[in-house]
Amino acid sequence: MQSYLKSLLSTYPQIAVILSVLISIVVSILGFIPSTFVTAINLKIFGLWEGTIISFLGEVIEAIISFVLYRKGFNRIVEQKVSKYPKVQQLLHVTGKEAFLMVFSLRLMPFVPSSIVTFLSAVGKMSPFHFFMASTLGKIPALAIEVYSTYQIVTWTKQGKFLLLCISIFLLVYGWRKWKSISK
Repeated sequence: MQSYLKSLLSTYPQIAVILSVLISIVVSILGFIPSTFVTAINLKIFGLWEGTIISFLGEVIEAIISFVLYRKGFNRIVEQKVSKYPKVQQLLHVTGKEAFLMVFSLRLMPFVPSSIVTFLSAVGKMSPFHFFMASTLGKIPALAIEVYSTYQIVTWTKQGKFLLLCISIFLLVYGWRKWKSISK
């Protein structure tokens, strides 16, 4: 899939930026595909700085569109389901400065799934403006970390090799623990 998207963006350079942003939006709405692969493609095709700016633009636009779609589509359903759980209701009714800081802090963590943060914000009582500001400001450092990591791996530097080694060890340990817990 990644090679197909890279080929698509390379084939149509005049609309590659728009296509990349649209791909980011689709990835966000689907909610289960990590945006890192879009960042990797952007870095390969557009280079470090332009790829970073395009990835940031895509993530900001996709967050706004996803927020609106989630709010329109899931708000009533979640309200009905959550009425039985007062603790969850409290979380969804956070507003103002508290909601801003919550979204901002979650966005600072680059590997917290963006779609989950957007979904919880959308079905809650957070205003679209506060969400946009907190999400955008929080995305800056998170995307910087994501771009750095992805760039190191894509260009196969020593740091990239080390990052892949750490990720591989983590996945092996995690998989081993899961397998051991299942086999008991």
